[in-house]
Amino acid sequence: MKKIELKGKTILVTGAAGFIGAHLVMRLLKEEEARIVGIDDLNDYYDVELKKHRLELVADTAEKTSSAWIFEEASISDRDGLRKIFDTYDPAVVVNLAAQAGVRYSISHPDPYIETNINGFYYILEECRRSKTEGRGFEYLVYASSSSVYGDNSEIPYKVEDPVDKPVSLYAATKKSNELMAHAYSKLYGLPVCGLRFFTVYGPAGRPDMAYFGFTDKLIAGKTIDIFNYGNCKRDFTYVDDVTKGVSLVIKKAPEESEAGPAYALYNIGNSSPVDLMEFIEILGEELIKAGVLPEDFDMKAHERLLPMQPGDVPVTYADTSALQRDYGYSPSTDLRKGLSEFAGWYKRYYCK
Repeated sequence: MKKIELKGKTILVTGAAGFIGAHLVMRLLKEEEARIVGIDDLNDYYDVELKKHRLELVADTAEKTSSAWIFEEASISDRDGLRKIFDTYDPAVVVNLAAQAGVRYSISHPDPYIETNINGFYYILEECRRSKTEGRGFEYLVYASSSSVYGDNSEIPYKVEDPVDKPVSLYAATKKSNELMAHAYSKLYGLPVCGLRFFTVYGPAGRPDMAYFGFTDKLIAGKTIDIFNYGNCKRDFTYVDDVTKGVSLVIKKAPEESEAGPAYALYNIGNSSPVDLMEFIEILGEELIKAGVLPEDFDMKAHERLLPMQPGDVPVTYADTSALQRDYGYSPSTDLRKGLSEFAGWYKRYYCK
């Protein structure tokens, strides 16, 4: 592994107004003496005001640190615009978190997944290649993949070496495509590249399309929440701070080319402790009541509806993080109740003013 020195360099974070992106930028601003450049197209897949709220949190953080923060409203699927950003800021490290997210949305709205996740990622790879070829600043690309690539693999926990050639959603297929494209560019052009498969990330200022957030919205409105596969699901829920901690470690140490292959690596970032969905919902309800989001006498069971499995979903996600532990000495470990307590507190402050 090659050490990457970040002091005084530029780190480009795409999807910087997104859930993981904003939390990562805040961590980097606190931990690194660097110039952080964030880009995001602020699309309306979900509430744009929430994305602006995250950017306000980032700006507040930046004011308290010695690192520089620059935000550009831009899309990775705009090739000319992306090239201008690379030419202007000449990033040494690129963290690509920009993507069209959502398994279920990909079934009904496939176009943005091809536009952003395939074309946009190709443009990112091309700009990194161009920077390296021209002898400019580029040193390392880290990008977000997803646990969705494992599909309905029966072998658990999921290992990065497992076959992932049978995706069950277009979203998963685009993420697997990213891994293949990145490997090809690493092999052809010597780009140091690392992919990170995230497992069900949750936490404050999260994505409204994620189950825990959607459940909260419905419960506070007195509506029924839909629980698929009759609640017989397990998820490796991973707190957002654990994810950004993992990313912050990975960007400081890059894979190197060897006889075994190109300078390319893949890691799982998950809590390695899958939780039964019904237990998750029970804890979520308790923490929402404790935070004052829901009344003390709220009856969770009366607001639950059990339904069959949805297309594109899988019954279990479970990360083997031994490779991450081996190479970076790190495994996520935040307790679920603590993480949901942080989410409930944020939700109370933001929505229940």
